[in-house]
Amino acid sequence: MSEAPGQDCPLCPRLVAYRQANRAANPAWHNGPVPSWGPRDAPLLVLGLAPGVRGANRTGRPFTGDYAGRLLYGTLLKFGQASGQFLESPDDGMELTGCRIANAVRCVPPENLPTPAEIRTCNGFLKAELAAMPRLRAVLALGVVAHNALLRAKGIPASRFAFGHGAIHELPDGLLLADSYHVSRYNTSTRRLTPEMFDNAVSALLERLK
Repeated sequence: MSEAPGQDCPLCPRLVAYRQANRAANPAWHNGPVPSWGPRDAPLLVLGLAPGVRGANRTGRPFTGDYAGRLLYGTLLKFGQASGQFLESPDDGMELTGCRIANAVRCVPPENLPTPAEIRTCNGFLKAELAAMPRLRAVLALGVVAHNALLRAKGIPASRFAFGHGAIHELPDGLLLADSYHVSRYNTSTRRLTPEMFDNAVSALLERLK
């Protein structure tokens, strides 16, 4: 399987129907599978859940156009994993320098929640994505769905490595899997995830990569 689905990927009927509804309502939006972004030879992959309907589904760039991108990209810029300025638009000129960003599910799901079947169906694209990154040393999973999707793509039962914010797991092949709560508006507004908590998770992982 290719690491990127086509603009009219037919694999998940519910997501196809939602895509078509969004295209009818907002024809100027991206409204398709959101491609990964960043250098393929990066040592770090940041793995999210799925595009937001008014964020990446609108702009076509991961974590761009909604609240979640503010903390993520602000932190990546702070730690030298990106350059430029994040202005919540794909034409802001920002570039990823030390990491690549992908989602466990490439199409926007209704209510921001893909079904288990949709996560499984899209997992082949993630598996191909990992194989196409020759210098990959670590994955930062944003949330338990991303954590479990990464383990599935590596053929590892989820029970072997439990998700835990700030945890760093070394997988059998040496790949590091680091966990953080998702950078969603809900998590940050309820302070389940604070900027300090996210800073600590990212800095601890980058320290392991030195």
